Amino acid sequence: MVTIIVMARLYVLIILSTIFTCHATWAMAEEEIRGAGSERLSSLTRELLGSAGEPEFFEWMKRIRRRVHENPELAFEEYEAGQLVRNELASLGIEYTWPFAKTGIVASVGSGVQPWFGLRADMDALPIQEMVEWEHKSKNNGKMHACGHDVHTTMLLGAARLLKQRKDRLKGTVKLVFQPGEEGYGGAYHMIKEGALEKFQGIFGLHVAPELPTGTIGSRPGPMLAGSMRFLAVIEGKGGHAAMPHATRDPVLAASFAILALQQIVSRETDPLEARLVSVGFIEAGQAGNVIPVSVGFGGTLRSMTTEGLFYLQRRVKEVIEMQAAVHQCSATLDFMEEKLRPYPATVNDEEMYEHAKKVGTSLLGEANVHLLPMAMGAEDFSFYSQKMAAALFMIGTRNETLKPVIRLHSPYLVIDEDVLPIGAALHAAVAISYLDDHAVETQ
Repeated sequence: MVTIIVMARLYVLIILSTIFTCHATWAMAEEEIRGAGSERLSSLTRELLGSAGEPEFFEWMKRIRRRVHENPELAFEEYEAGQLVRNELASLGIEYTWPFAKTGIVASVGSGVQPWFGLRADMDALPIQEMVEWEHKSKNNGKMHACGHDVHTTMLLGAARLLKQRKDRLKGTVKLVFQPGEEGYGGAYHMIKEGALEKFQGIFGLHVAPELPTGTIGSRPGPMLAGSMRFLAVIEGKGGHAAMPHATRDPVLAASFAILALQQIVSRETDPLEARLVSVGFIEAGQAGNVIPVSVGFGGTLRSMTTEGLFYLQRRVKEVIEMQAAVHQCSATLDFMEEKLRPYPATVNDEEMYEHAKKVGTSLLGEANVHLLPMAMGAEDFSFYSQKMAAALFMIGTRNETLKPVIRLHSPYLVIDEDVLPIGAALHAAVAISYLDDHAVETQ
């Protein structure tokens, strides 16, 4: 009996030893695979950044960026920018489909087979008069690339060139999306509606960030940017002389109460730990100090980090303004401009896509230069892509302290450090190439 027990224990020990040895071997193999993958990625990012930083390549990108900057065009009017993009794609031997959403372009690099991975840039400018005096100042009065879309377009063209140089090594297809109308007009929505992004498995985008130093990037997994909606309200009353207010129905008073009441939607109806806002940006009434006007118009924006929260704000804004108008014996009409200025959903980064882009960015720039950013109440129509597929939007730094102090986006004094161009081009290309490498086996 003792012998049997001893033999059984020896048998168990042999089995456990074998298991532990196998686990150790597997762990070492996995570590070797990870190490090899990391080395391949490091080699890829060094190669791409080196290519994009070569003097001829860099000068080519600067010329493109400056041409786009000099000729800013508003939403769905990006005809010259679109022509420039198509000319550059043709000169690189890259096929494209056009138009989508009036001026949008989708180009393809690679074998044409799945997986299809998207890289996105927006092309539209803002109705802002540029105040920066430099050689390539905007030539279109009252229009400016004050949100860096000239840089986005250039970085994606740079990525197109890098990818074309390596097209035979691509394990799938990279789709280059040049979209119109990001600034409030939902160009991404219209690109999707017209079928420009069918069969995409994922998409990556970059947006300039003048508050981050050049050579750094940042983002976050999950909710990143707010959903956004505009509104216009008109309160109708009965005008008259200010000396006889009893004979009027004062819309100024009604509008004043309504605007104050709107602030209580966030302060008294919203969980303090949940990010929402209601901001009134303008109010228009009469011109004479001794006349009560017939009507008052005002408008603003609603923001929420969830799409559900955004539509709650929409319902309550309508109720509050209409009820406050009624209390003051006036009437109110509201327009949320859902067709002209389509509401943007919240931008939510897919966690796996975020981790993928973060890994690539770390390899390219170093761990210290890849930042976890806080959520922000700005909005981006990249959110429409994030609703359709695995998507990640990253901010890319453009601040060079030797040029200017920090000037935020949408400023007439915005200055961009052009050293960002090769970094953005290389990051775009590296994210796409490594995504195809990682997904080729399981998709084909």
